[in-house]
Amino acid sequence: MGTEADGQEQLWRAFIAQARAGEGGEFQQHWEAFTSIYAGREERDGPPPAWFPEPAQVAGSNLGRFMAQLGIGDYAALFAWSVRERAAFWQKALARLGIVFAREPEAILDASGGVEDPRWLPGALMNCVDSCFRQPADKPAIVSGREGSDERRTVTYAELEQLAGRFAAGLVRHGFAPGDALALYMPMTVECVAAYLGIVRAGCVVISIADSFPPAELQKRFEIGGGAAILTVESFERAGRSIELYAKVREAGAPRAIVIPSEGGAAPDLRDGDLLWEDFLGDAPPASASIAADPYAVTNILFSSGTTGTPKAIPWTHLAPLKCAVDGHFHQDLGGDDVVAWPTNIGWMMGPWLIYAALMNGGTIALYEGVPTGAGFGRFVRDAGVTMLGVVPSLVRAWRTAGALEGIQWDGVRVFSSTGEPSNRYDYLWLMSRAAYRAPVIEYCGGTEIGGGYITGTVVQPASPATFTTPALGLDLVILGESGNPAPVGEPGEVFLQPPSIGLSQTLLNRDHHEVYYAGTPAGPDGALLRRHGDRIVRMHAGFFKAQGRADDTMNLGGIKVGSLELERVLNTHPGVYETAAVGVQPEGEGAERLVVYAVVRGSVDPDSLKQELGAQLAKKLNPLFKIYDLVPAEQLPRTASGKLMRRKLRARYLEG
Repeated sequence: MGTEADGQEQLWRAFIAQARAGEGGEFQQHWEAFTSIYAGREERDGPPPAWFPEPAQVAGSNLGRFMAQLGIGDYAALFAWSVRERAAFWQKALARLGIVFAREPEAILDASGGVEDPRWLPGALMNCVDSCFRQPADKPAIVSGREGSDERRTVTYAELEQLAGRFAAGLVRHGFAPGDALALYMPMTVECVAAYLGIVRAGCVVISIADSFPPAELQKRFEIGGGAAILTVESFERAGRSIELYAKVREAGAPRAIVIPSEGGAAPDLRDGDLLWEDFLGDAPPASASIAADPYAVTNILFSSGTTGTPKAIPWTHLAPLKCAVDGHFHQDLGGDDVVAWPTNIGWMMGPWLIYAALMNGGTIALYEGVPTGAGFGRFVRDAGVTMLGVVPSLVRAWRTAGALEGIQWDGVRVFSSTGEPSNRYDYLWLMSRAAYRAPVIEYCGGTEIGGGYITGTVVQPASPATFTTPALGLDLVILGESGNPAPVGEPGEVFLQPPSIGLSQTLLNRDHHEVYYAGTPAGPDGALLRRHGDRIVRMHAGFFKAQGRADDTMNLGGIKVGSLELERVLNTHPGVYETAAVGVQPEGEGAERLVVYAVVRGSVDPDSLKQELGAQLAKKLNPLFKIYDLVPAEQLPRTASGKLMRRKLRARYLEG
């Protein structure tokens, strides 16, 4: 790094000191100072850092202590060791977390079957939930709040374990057996977390379904997962309106529902065979013992949209939670003193991730029942003592543009983390300013089929807004250009992972796993087998990386990965269009993807009206979180000689203006 870059960073450090002393002015002045100080920064020096780890922070972090334990002097050397000696890394990592086994594994890794289908922890018997309850009985496990109130509810580890045990006992009493699958279709609440843990503890399987899905999508996922029953709520309040979930369950025809009634009202009118929550739990004592199983026993079925219009069903085993916890330990620096909030849902992988990453690291989960875009959530984060706050970029932008957090400082937050979609520098410098630049943003990108992240950041490296600093420990990657060769620094390429790793899926319920992830992939370094992932990443100078969205025909909308075909299947049912093409774009060259729809229309159609009508169709039939950013009428859509729609060409055309 040149002396000019050193000088820039010293000037920014001085500005941070001013900001912490209350002399930085409004955020726009922060942004102007940031861009002015770093103006003319050479590309070789990397993107401009906004946060720097102090020596004491490095030494006291989980990574710092881990490096000291191993006698490794810096993070680069630690990462290199973690991917060179993968079994040794995972053995040390699991030991640090105190992962509980009913029968110890004979080895950490048996790779005799190849890296595509390794055997982790052969010979072991375990239940991942056992590793969630190793804290003192009176320690807070969950602190929760809700919109419209500043009151908070605290649930201790003992109380959470008892409630999970009661749910597990209820499963046995009502005839469920290990291997049976139950869907969770409800907001992320104390009862949701307890039921999730109780299902896994009983040896059963959770089917995770987001509460935003309409009945048809609920039915599809329930059937794919082979559900025997469903847990839901009668209704819940969001932004002042009532969301009726039990009615959707009835419309979807899901059998055997367990229903949590709305507060303060009469019990709902149930179908024959359905049960109220308290009746299901009964008065029997909680189940005291978990069902130990092979690490590869399925515990959770989650869904990730692909390019075929049918959700891809990804089974999590007892191994995936270990990836969640290890990532949280090293990359988000989670420990026993942390209060962890991440607005999410049990239907998306970050719901289970939050449960395991917080509890296996001995921390406290912070849950907010309500829309997280308002001041109520901001006060909850402050008053609940949240120390690690997870976000998605669209949420950060909503906070900033609406002024929702005016007058609310998050001095207790020591780490932010972001996932779901690409972010941008302006919003994320603003986010850092909420904690007076004491907390970095750990960008965290991965997938349901990974059990966590493949590229991320750390608290021992400088943080530049909207960039990554490292592949996740224990899992390497390569970035290949169009030619199949490694993409040069500064040029985007497609990410391929280098297996094996705990957390990587090895089966799919409704797809050929090899075809999805391995068939036709190029060879990696030294001929290594590579695993397809589908993201586009730019490797920057000085060890940084930047996300550029998806390389295939999927996109992230509001933090939800969805396939173009899945969107087009709904859009094409409108009588005013012949056909459509759905593409994700980053209009500003960075940040959250926006949905642009190209439409070949029938006759004379008003584009604004058509945009509204198509948006309403997506909200009703797929997800109300999917918003159309722009509608572009077209006479025809570009196709290859074989008839394949060229969405990449449309994306480039739109960005070129």
